[in-house]
Amino acid sequence: MIIWLNGTFGAGKTTTATELTALLPQSRIFDTEEVGLMLRHVLGTEIVRDFQDWQPWRGLVVATATQILDYVGGVLIVPQSVLVHQYWQEIRAGLENAGVPLHHFVLHAERDELLRRIETDPAKPNSPWRFEHLDDYDAARAWHNREAHVIDTTSLQPRQVAELIAAHAEHARTSTTK
Repeated sequence: MIIWLNGTFGAGKTTTATELTALLPQSRIFDTEEVGLMLRHVLGTEIVRDFQDWQPWRGLVVATATQILDYVGGVLIVPQSVLVHQYWQEIRAGLENAGVPLHHFVLHAERDELLRRIETDPAKPNSPWRFEHLDDYDAARAWHNREAHVIDTTSLQPRQVAELIAAHAEHARTSTTK
């Protein structure tokens, strides 16, 4: 099973993913940005705005996730923004074709809260990259609302968000085993 945590920067994906691993046995985080870093080494001369623009990234994310699950089983938690609908469709279809159960969540926070979180992030305060993607996130919200479980994180702590997702995952697991 894959639990994909989507949403823009500052919504709480990484922190929630960490909390979720404590709640779900046999779960681990799959940081798909590492696939992008690997490709940057090979495709660095192919100029793109984001490594997700490289088609091999999307295919390798699916292949890697499938291989990891085949090897160790359990639950993969993927904290990764995907704001281009076509890219999400490719990833979702690839995982479906591989028979991997996928639960897609979008962690949402109101814009003022996102700005506050981005400005005060101790690891990357005032990150221009994060600010630049807020409009992309707003543009993706229509399809996110149709294709994912949206959780408003504006006033929730990451542990509370993780508990909501864990409850959903447990319900989905028990529904499929009956």
